[in-house]
Amino acid sequence: MSNNRPLYHLTADKNWINDPNGLIFYKGFYHVFYQHHPFGLDWGPMHWGHQVSKDLLHWEHLPFALTPGNSFDKDGCFSGSSIVVNDRLYIFYTGFINNEDPEKIRQQQCIAYSDDGIHFTKGGLVIGEDKLPKEFAPNDFRDPCVFVENDRYVMLVAARRINGRGNILRYESFDLLHWEFVTAILKEDSKGTMIECPDYIKDLNLLTYCEQFQPVEGYLHHNLHTNIYEVGEFVDKKFMSFKKGMIDYGFDFYAPQFFMDKGILIAWMNMWDRNNPSKKYGFTGSMTIPRKVEVVNNELLQTPVMPQNVLYELKNVTNLTDHVVTGFYRLEIEGLKSFSLKLRKGDKHETSFVLFEDEWVFNRSRSGDEIAGKEKDSDSVKGIRRMPLKKLEKHTLYVVLDKFSVELFVDGVSMTSLIYPNEDEDLLQLKIQSNLNLMTRFKF
Repeated sequence: MSNNRPLYHLTADKNWINDPNGLIFYKGFYHVFYQHHPFGLDWGPMHWGHQVSKDLLHWEHLPFALTPGNSFDKDGCFSGSSIVVNDRLYIFYTGFINNEDPEKIRQQQCIAYSDDGIHFTKGGLVIGEDKLPKEFAPNDFRDPCVFVENDRYVMLVAARRINGRGNILRYESFDLLHWEFVTAILKEDSKGTMIECPDYIKDLNLLTYCEQFQPVEGYLHHNLHTNIYEVGEFVDKKFMSFKKGMIDYGFDFYAPQFFMDKGILIAWMNMWDRNNPSKKYGFTGSMTIPRKVEVVNNELLQTPVMPQNVLYELKNVTNLTDHVVTGFYRLEIEGLKSFSLKLRKGDKHETSFVLFEDEWVFNRSRSGDEIAGKEKDSDSVKGIRRMPLKKLEKHTLYVVLDKFSVELFVDGVSMTSLIYPNEDEDLLQLKIQSNLNLMTRFKF
């Protein structure tokens, strides 16, 4: 693998990847599958790439889990999920058939299985167009999420009403093979054009999904395609929401999925409708650092999975200069008054993260190679993302810095973005005013 690759963010050997799929802990390994076009740097016929890890930081490539070509998935194996039943690993995914005419595209739900977690056998179609309610479009019906509820299996599938908006459909089964439609689970359809990538953690009462072309609302939806969580519960098969919010406030975060029994999240660290400067290094797309998640007072909180060995600890930092391209930092700050962090600073470029009045402001306008999208709001054009400040006596911040990305966590709220500075631009400058603080840098 080229040296011009992220150090600890999962990527393919080469070419394009997007959504993480089928995240599961099976036979002693964390398995991450993902959408992968092995023959080009742009999106193409989707395969399921496959990597495993013991610690969520070091990854090993395995053969493709799924390759398109059957009658039910001849043009792509789209996103889905995994479940273990009687020590057998089952994959549910969307088979894509592209008949070139957009109205004749078909997306349908398929199954595959494995007894070793490496070699997979396709089992064919389990939910076709005949099981789709007539008011929903068969060309926008994808991304199955399967879990167990009481005495049955439940599948949530993203769908779009014909000439309408997105929702999430609920199906139920007693044997994983025969599924019956139950209901659309959201009280109201999306305000965006389509919902994608639903996921649900029963133990946390947590539903997540993505919305495409959702209108901007305050701090929310500044990306054309955004990520949402809702905390609630199923009542009469429909999801009753207590609270709704953003999963990540940054530029580059999409299609999150969980290791359900571990409460750990991984997302695609990229965004649709943007250019990809990483192409010059032979790859397009990577995954976020895995994050431990919890729900506190109906709010989603995230903490990055961190190395355990400490490089140094510094108390009562007011001004710090360091040289770092990749690294993990944790800051604990009491009585915070001001905060300014500059990363990957050099003669031409820098990335900044500052506290300005009652909000955190991330700025990548001078971060290196331009990353341009189709967003037209003034912040996006300027390379800025914001998130609100929680007014607490003590703040905990994490900084996860890799060659082409920065992930920031403040009191459990995250902001993830790509950056492309020059390789030799490695200066870190931190300025803090506070009553007391502790900064820890970790070795990888």
